[in-house]
Amino acid sequence: MPLIRPKSVPFSLLETVARGEGLSIEFKRLVHSPAKIARSISAFANTSGGHILIGVDDDRRIVGISSEKETLEVIDDALRCHIEPNPALDVHVEEYKRRMVLVVSIPESEDKPHFHVEETLCRRTGIRAVERRVFIRDGSHNRAASDDRIALFQSRKEPLKLSFTDREHRLLRYLADHERITAPEFAEHAGIPVEEARRILVSLVRTGTVRLTTESGAGIYLLA
Repeated sequence: MPLIRPKSVPFSLLETVARGEGLSIEFKRLVHSPAKIARSISAFANTSGGHILIGVDDDRRIVGISSEKETLEVIDDALRCHIEPNPALDVHVEEYKRRMVLVVSIPESEDKPHFHVEETLCRRTGIRAVERRVFIRDGSHNRAASDDRIALFQSRKEPLKLSFTDREHRLLRYLADHERITAPEFAEHAGIPVEEARRILVSLVRTGTVRLTTESGAGIYLLA
């Protein structure tokens, strides 16, 4: 179970609440679903880190939590059952007018991607299956990462390997003329499998030649 430790860095509850929810802050009145809190924990770890304040309502009212032990048990279940691999996090309590707020601080991870793991039921077939997805922060929301973003996370764990062949040069000329391309479009243009196209594009992102953005859940590549 996560241990409540003294806060390791200065933290102002009132200042944080006043800023409202956003890329690095999320409010939860209470938590009762390990799978749901796991989404937020993994999303913060996969993005730029942040704080989850449990005991704060969406309208910024500090309502507090009724049971510190039960809340910690939900977080423990989230880590054990719903996130692979486990990210680092720190938990401490802030008190305001005798109301306890549990602050879960998640640093940006060096071990991305962290997968959210959940058993789902297919309504059409009635078959249960384990779903593994990667979530990232998008403003004040948790969004499913595109296949391209996941490939970029995974690529960064390996040494960069890229040869500037005629294929890469033609890709850059295409981007100079058309501004943007997706992995399936590049695959069709170059006559190669989509995964190979994505590998090349991700390698170019890592060199700083190309940048990756997301539109409507799809990965879009543009010249940097």
